[in-house]
Amino acid sequence: MNLIKVDKSLCTKCGACTKVCPTTALCMKEDGPEYNNLNSCIACGQCAAVCPCGALDNVKTPLCNQIETKDFKGLDSKTAEYFLRSRRSIRCYKNTPVPYEELLKLVNIAHFAPTASNSQGVSYIIVRDKKILEKSTEIIVKWMEDNVELHWSFSRHINNYRKNGMDSILRDAHHIILATAPKDFRNGRENTISALSYVELFAPTLGLGSCWAGLFEICAFSNYGPLLDLFNTPKDKIITGALMVGYPKYKYKRLVDRNPLDVICIG
Repeated sequence: MNLIKVDKSLCTKCGACTKVCPTTALCMKEDGPEYNNLNSCIACGQCAAVCPCGALDNVKTPLCNQIETKDFKGLDSKTAEYFLRSRRSIRCYKNTPVPYEELLKLVNIAHFAPTASNSQGVSYIIVRDKKILEKSTEIIVKWMEDNVELHWSFSRHINNYRKNGMDSILRDAHHIILATAPKDFRNGRENTISALSYVELFAPTLGLGSCWAGLFEICAFSNYGPLLDLFNTPKDKIITGALMVGYPKYKYKRLVDRNPLDVICIG
C-alpha cells in the first residue's frame, strides 16, 4: 500500500513534511517525499497538515478530511489569557438538562486533544439520567463509609449526605461524562486528562460549566463493583476519568489570582 501520494506539480521539495514527522516515517527523495516504513506512521497527520502547497496526501490522515486554517486569525495573547484564566470548576448547577447534541459537542472536541504518540484510545459514556447520578452518589457514600480511613474528606461528605441531604460528591449536576479506555492501555489516564481538559475549556463557549468528579474517580479507580455495574462499564475497559457537566447557576465576575509564580530558568 502506498502510504502517501504526492502531486509533483505542487511539491516544492521544501522538506517540511519529513522534518515534522515524529517517527521519521517519511524521507525526502529526488521526486519528493516517500515513506521509510509504513508501520512506523502513527497517523498524526503532521505531514499533510504542514505542507504549504497541499501537495501531500497521507492515506492514514486524508487531506480531504483536514480543515484549512487560513481564515482563522487566532487569538491575541490577552484574549487567550482571559479565556484560559476564566475557566472555573463549577459546583452549583441549574436544574436544567443539557440537550444531547450539546453534550455530544463536548466529547467530540475531547477526542481532538493531544495523546501520547497519537495513541488516542479514549472512549466516552455520556450520562443524561439524573436518577442514575443520584444512585451513584448513594453508592459512593456507602463505599466511603466502608473506607472512611482512605481520605480525610470522606467523613465530611458522608455527613453532608446523611444528615443534611446534600450531594457534595456530584453536586446535583445533571450530567456526567465518563472517559474509558482498554484495561491494558497504559496511556489511558494521561490521554484522558488531556481530553477532559479540552472539555473544560470548551464548555463555557456553549454556556456550560464542568468540574472534575474526583470523589467519583477515587471510587471508580478502586474497581468498586456496584458503581461500575451501575454504568454498565464494558468488561474490557476501565473508567479513566469523570467530569460533571451542566448549566452554571452563578456567573463569576472576576479572574482569581494564584500563588506567586515559582520558576527556574536555566541558560
